[in-house]
Amino acid sequence: MTIKKNVAGYVWSAVQDAPVHEVFPGIRLRPLWKGDNEAGAYVLEMDANTCWQGIDVHDPGPEEVFVVSGIFNDGERDYPAGSFIHAPAGSSHVPQTTTGCTLFLFYPEG
Repeated sequence: MTIKKNVAGYVWSAVQDAPVHEVFPGIRLRPLWKGDNEAGAYVLEMDANTCWQGIDVHDPGPEEVFVVSGIFNDGERDYPAGSFIHAPAGSSHVPQTTTGCTLFLFYPEG
């Protein structure tokens, strides 16, 4: 992962330079930033007709999701591109998609 530092505290990275970690078949996570307090920003890419294996539990803190492209489903409903989801600490869901999707994920508490 290429992280650039310019001004004190200012950090940027590019998705195409981020390492790819296959979480499950057809589901890839790309880390963009990791803060001192375990906060983190990621891009999650899900191929069409993929589903998280098991239940995704948000612990220790919340998860913030922005659907960049495609249609994301949390096991309950569809969220098209442009949707924002706040999943509070302790909540859970089963991420899945029939169309494929790209998500921006932010974990303010790790």
